[in-house]
Amino acid sequence: MKNSTTWHSEQPGESAESLQDTGLRHLAAAVGAAAQERGWHLVTAESCTGGWIAKVITDLPGSSRWFERGLVTYSNEAKETLLKVDPGLIETHGAVSLPVAMAMALGALKQSRAQAAVAVTGIAGPGGGSTDKPVGTVCFGWATRQIHWADRAHFQGDRETVRRQSVARALRGLEWLLGRRA
Repeated sequence: MKNSTTWHSEQPGESAESLQDTGLRHLAAAVGAAAQERGWHLVTAESCTGGWIAKVITDLPGSSRWFERGLVTYSNEAKETLLKVDPGLIETHGAVSLPVAMAMALGALKQSRAQAAVAVTGIAGPGGGSTDKPVGTVCFGWATRQIHWADRAHFQGDRETVRRQSVARALRGLEWLLGRRA
């Protein structure tokens, strides 16, 4: 029986310490330790972070033991082609939405041999925001074969800061997900 959990909430930004390069490395190392403990591999599907999550992970020596691949799907076409995101989801909800983030995570799992995925899509700025989705809006999806979790955050700051906070939040979510025993 498939135990599927879907959850979303508005989350505050990460602490200043966890946003520094050293803090991101520590988060990635914790994710790596949890993945190795389970014997799992990870996949990332990134839009607004442009591969930064995969970069932080692959900065760690030995990450090839637990990191399977990273997909940068910046355009809607890339999301549809590489991750098999239904164009109707993007048309209905927009690329920056919980349904699209979840579809990205599930698509990344299906397109890889990984057991856990994280996906990120957002508006890092300085332009591109709207009243409904202002600059700093970022949607996340995390998935295993049993657990599906989506989340939305609104981060303050410039483009670099929004992206850095998104990387930290994505890694924290992976750390949580890998700690589940589902």
